[in-house]
Amino acid sequence: MDPNGGQKVKRRNPLVHENGDFALSSLGDVDPWTAWAYKPRTISLLLIGACFLIWASGALDPEISTGGDVVTSVKRGVWAMIAVFLAYCLLQAPSTILIRPHPALWRLVHGMAVIYLVSLTFLLFQKRDDARQFMKFLHPDLGVELPERSYGADCRIYTPENPTSRFKNLYDTFFDEFVLAHIFGWWGKAILIRNQPLLWVLSVGFEFLEFTFRHMLPNFNECWWDSIILDILTCNWFGIWAGMRTVRYFDGKTYEWIGISRQPNIMGKVKRTLGQFTPAQWDKDEWHPLLGPWRFLQVLTLCIVFLTVELNTFFLKFCLWIPPRNPVIIYRLILWWLIAIPTIREYNSYLQDRYSLSLSLSVSTVCL
Repeated sequence: MDPNGGQKVKRRNPLVHENGDFALSSLGDVDPWTAWAYKPRTISLLLIGACFLIWASGALDPEISTGGDVVTSVKRGVWAMIAVFLAYCLLQAPSTILIRPHPALWRLVHGMAVIYLVSLTFLLFQKRDDARQFMKFLHPDLGVELPERSYGADCRIYTPENPTSRFKNLYDTFFDEFVLAHIFGWWGKAILIRNQPLLWVLSVGFEFLEFTFRHMLPNFNECWWDSIILDILTCNWFGIWAGMRTVRYFDGKTYEWIGISRQPNIMGKVKRTLGQFTPAQWDKDEWHPLLGPWRFLQVLTLCIVFLTVELNTFFLKFCLWIPPRNPVIIYRLILWWLIAIPTIREYNSYLQDRYSLSLSLSVSTVCL
């Protein structure tokens, strides 16, 4: 009861689930300094986007619109189509349970996931050689056959006849680009999964996949000490350890957010602004795979999808002739990490029935 005798109204949670979307319930829950960023501005952005498209298309300059080759025009048209679709997703796509730094960012990520799905569908209907040549449109260095590289051709640790180094095999393996990829990759996976036993299941499971498909991918042909000692017990362990330390750091923080306008000094406002790029809250992911048969199948499905996505990276790299150091590989991994952030959060919330969710669009897109 309030002092006037009326019933005290309970404030709504800033995150409410309405029509399958998580959205801010009202602008009253947002700091006055940043409230403008949460107001709908669909018409204004559409007008600005339309003007930009007209200018970029060259419709206002007859010389540009009539000149130029067909390939350049097609490229510009495809990129314009992608930009229009991403702008639509930025404004109208369903929101996720993530609100930092802004819900629109995760709507944009969902749009990029759909574009990636459509692109893979397009490549699926192409001949293998045509698909390889098509990759030149993404990067000029692609479309060239890669030399086969096998890590298991010589598994000797000590090579006395080598003039460069008697431990040449160890040196080449430890200073390979995949060492850092393993460490940073498992650090990111630990932040996503947040469960150490499940991470070790994925780590050992992927080594079994490498052993299974080594007859198809020369890159999977590794020595025993490379697979067990370097990969599992060194790189993967360090990445999982560092990731779980990061998880425990965020789990131990106290999340009491005060708006930027209410910060007492400039340093407080700067810290609060930077804090906008950190989680609003830190959910504890309780997977509990042994809770029952149905939960075991649900967690097993997560592991299968996770390992399939990882395995798909190497198969695409092998089939489409993409070198490991090509930027396309880096961009794809970053995109998948961004896609996985809301997907795993929503899937775990679905398992825990935290928000009474059905399977979200992010989870469905990843499964496709």
